[in-house]
Amino acid sequence: MTTARRRGILALVTAIILLALGAGVAFAVGDALGIRTEPSAQMEPAAPVVPVVAEPVLPPSFTFDAPDTERVSVALEELTDAVAAASGTSGEAVLTVRIDPTLIATDDAYAIEGDTAALLIRAGDEDGVTRGIYDLSNQVRAAAPLTDLIGEHEASRLPLRMTDLGAVGVIPDPAEWESGDDYSHASKAFAAVMQPEPPYVDQTALAAAFEDFDGFLRHSLANGFNAVAFPGFVEYVTFDGAPDGPVYADGDDHRDKALALREAYAPFWDRADELGMKVFLRTDMLALTGPLEQHLTHEFGSLDTENPDLWSVYTAGLDELYDAVPALDGVLIRIGEAGPVYDVGGWDYYSALEVTSVDAVRTMLEAFTAQAEASDREVIFRTWSVGVGAVGDMHTNPASYEAVLGGIDSPALIVSTKYTLGDFYTWLPLNDTLEQGAQRRIVEFQSRREFENFGAFPNDLGPQYQWALQQLIAQNDQLEGVWVWTQDGGPWRAGPMSLYLKSGFWQLYELNTQLAASLAQNPEADVAGITAAWAREYFSEDPATVEAIVEAMTHSREAIAQGMYVPQFAAQRVFAIGLEPPPMMWIFEWDILTGDSAVLDVLYSIVRDSGSDGVGAAIGDGAEAVAAVEQMHGLVSQTDAATWRSSEMRAAFLDTLDYELDTLRLLEAYRAMILHQGQWHDTLSSDAHAQWDADRIAYEQRAAEHLAKYEGNLDYPAFNLTAAQLGVERAVRDEPMAWIARVLLVLALAWVVIGMLAARTRLVAKPGAAAARATWIASTRPWRARESTLGMLELDRWLLLIVPAGLLIATRAVQTSLLSWTHLAVIIGAWVVFALVLRLFVWERSPWPVIAAVGGVVMLRCIVTLFALSFTGPGGYWFAFWTDPLLRTVYIGVAFALFVWVFVAAGWALSAQVRARRATGYVLAAVGAGLLVPAVVVGAIGLETALTLWNDEMGLLPWGLARILGITTYLEIPSVTPWAAAAFGGALLVVGLLLAVPWRRRRVPAGASRPEARGDAGTSAS
Repeated sequence: MTTARRRGILALVTAIILLALGAGVAFAVGDALGIRTEPSAQMEPAAPVVPVVAEPVLPPSFTFDAPDTERVSVALEELTDAVAAASGTSGEAVLTVRIDPTLIATDDAYAIEGDTAALLIRAGDEDGVTRGIYDLSNQVRAAAPLTDLIGEHEASRLPLRMTDLGAVGVIPDPAEWESGDDYSHASKAFAAVMQPEPPYVDQTALAAAFEDFDGFLRHSLANGFNAVAFPGFVEYVTFDGAPDGPVYADGDDHRDKALALREAYAPFWDRADELGMKVFLRTDMLALTGPLEQHLTHEFGSLDTENPDLWSVYTAGLDELYDAVPALDGVLIRIGEAGPVYDVGGWDYYSALEVTSVDAVRTMLEAFTAQAEASDREVIFRTWSVGVGAVGDMHTNPASYEAVLGGIDSPALIVSTKYTLGDFYTWLPLNDTLEQGAQRRIVEFQSRREFENFGAFPNDLGPQYQWALQQLIAQNDQLEGVWVWTQDGGPWRAGPMSLYLKSGFWQLYELNTQLAASLAQNPEADVAGITAAWAREYFSEDPATVEAIVEAMTHSREAIAQGMYVPQFAAQRVFAIGLEPPPMMWIFEWDILTGDSAVLDVLYSIVRDSGSDGVGAAIGDGAEAVAAVEQMHGLVSQTDAATWRSSEMRAAFLDTLDYELDTLRLLEAYRAMILHQGQWHDTLSSDAHAQWDADRIAYEQRAAEHLAKYEGNLDYPAFNLTAAQLGVERAVRDEPMAWIARVLLVLALAWVVIGMLAARTRLVAKPGAAAARATWIASTRPWRARESTLGMLELDRWLLLIVPAGLLIATRAVQTSLLSWTHLAVIIGAWVVFALVLRLFVWERSPWPVIAAVGGVVMLRCIVTLFALSFTGPGGYWFAFWTDPLLRTVYIGVAFALFVWVFVAAGWALSAQVRARRATGYVLAAVGAGLLVPAVVVGAIGLETALTLWNDEMGLLPWGLARILGITTYLEIPSVTPWAAAAFGGALLVVGLLLAVPWRRRRVPAGASRPEARGDAGTSAS
């Protein structure tokens, strides 16, 4: 077999191996992306109805005969306030309240006897009589007959009804809301109370906060709640009794702060206990301070959450706290979210994601439940784990729930879970993990829906709440309560400045709070009647006005479900990158209208596949949402202004509908634009492109109007359109970039064709033809690179470098729509380092053979990319990447094979000058340096910073990802990745250098046969 044939076979085998490796990489990428969908089982609530609203009934003036206890007195004050808020009174009545010791107390059961002139409430304990008084109060506020309550009232179906802390201790400072981009989840509650220096507590602010808290408790009791979650835990503990303590050294101010804060808040907890409200301290685990972390690390070697002894430190802290403040009822633990987003500046209290394994969770719960049983307290454990570690999907996966919690049957343990299979989004199924488990269970609801513009839009969740509770109660007899978030969830200062009971249109989402509490007491309650009672309490006693408001609210879910979501996408469970993205991805986290290709392209593909005219149907849904809000606006605006409790409340209702209408019109235009953009990339249809262009103009006009009207508005803030505008800018460039790619592709192909034909035609004598011929030969038969460059003119030699380098830069520039100089700097920088290192190695030898080989393969690699870009530009390139597995696999396989072939060809070309070993060393060293230098630069800048900058320019992942969660955090990319890459590059550089240096040959004794030359034998030129 000739040498040429042997080399050809070897090249063919190498190409096959590289293509196989490329296919393997492509399959690995596809597997890592893991993009798939499955149908999502939807909730099936009853259709909302509008009740016939009766004429208002005026309450009587009351006199009371009741026990002289604080709980009863506060309840009677609420009834008195309700009567005072009515438009008038009718007659007089005596209300008698009796705690009957002959009755067996059954939770909060009670009975009412009598008539309009004399009513008697009797029950076995204060729980029952106070519930009866609050029910009378709510009847007064609903302007309904008090006699409707006469009769026996069974105990509440769910005995534990917990609320968050609302906006207690939070100061409505407009300056903190003005920027609109503070995505911190810290409420900053009591920020004015807690001082960094002794005495650590501002007594004036503390008094104001206590009054705030007392008002919140009274309001929550009237709504039907009997427990409250209060933030903090380690803030109030000295850990003096910790095993192997003390945790805090003498003079450490953490101890003094703990005592000061405990003394400050103990009256809050005592007041809640006095009014019959349980108090649970709400904390993340691990909750830490600097000295506490040092103590745990010193004692246990690390933050080893699987070590029972570590948890003994925390349980000792609970013992200390319960002994000091008996009013506390337990602790509420979350393990799935932590970190700086929840921290408050200036205070050394923080949390860490360390409880991430099944053993860690079980060890923690065994410790806490044992302590709770011994101290007659309770532990509420949240299953919210949002993808962290092995317990990441216990919130949504029944098997994982059982793996984590199976067999932990402590009577002191309560497990809390969101009612949706994920976060608080519309279109998610009912969370079926709530149907299982031997543990006591409570259900989490959110009144101020964070993902649906923080409750700034009307959003009547009554039918859905009722259906969910009825389903869960029927399936799980361990269900015993609810936890309703009146204010909390998501960032506090990135949306409207609506603070529960304090500022903004909080009355709008108060409806969901009242619905959740009422349904927890009676899951069969009349939700339409509750909505009507809410309308009467806050807006009007007039039947026609109330009916109009209730009818408007019946359309509220349609407006949000159709307008803020793309139903064809939202109705599917989507999986990607090992996660389950939520159903509202085009609005990424709260108020950012996203413009990234990953979300929008996948969204389009799902919409496209949803039916024969999925795109048209999805666009139509946006129009239907707008029509629903227009109908709501018409209903409310046609009410008689004189019938409203205040002109301000009527104006607020109409203003919020104007805001919703403007926002949904904006989203309607954006939806049409992004779907027609995807359709163009998908079908290459000029009609789709024309529709996209028309939609773009409409969107940009509506965006300008939206920003002009609402930017800077604290009550109705404009959406964040930065990411969307970046997406529009990229999309506008797609068609020009496609044309540039086509021109470059033709030129590149012409260069290759000339190289292929030059030797056989008269072209060989033309300027540049020899260079084209050399790149073709050197890239496909690199062992001939040296001979292909012999005798070349100086112009042809420089064209060997200039043409591939120019094409590489132009291709990468087009691929980034001329918008990502970061991408260009990294890619071109790496190539420059690679080329310079090779040039230094070659030095006195001719560099043109390796330049021809590398340049030729780069030409081929660029042709592949330009071909992909030539259809609809970079947008089409990424559309295929995200949505077409076959095209993605083929492209990655070929592109990867050619990329590696660059280095194989370089080494092969060099081997004719320095033989195989040293040639391999040269290439490895150059590759190592090309990887090392950019990796060090990225590491020095910071991986998160570098990825954020790159993604902002490329628009591949949601723009808001870096601002809210962090790209590295969300994708679980270790921060040391660039340094690991640098270390690998450095290792390649060292290995390459070792292979590149000349090795000294052993002397051969006289008369001995000389072994066959290997390595550098025959390379005297070196």
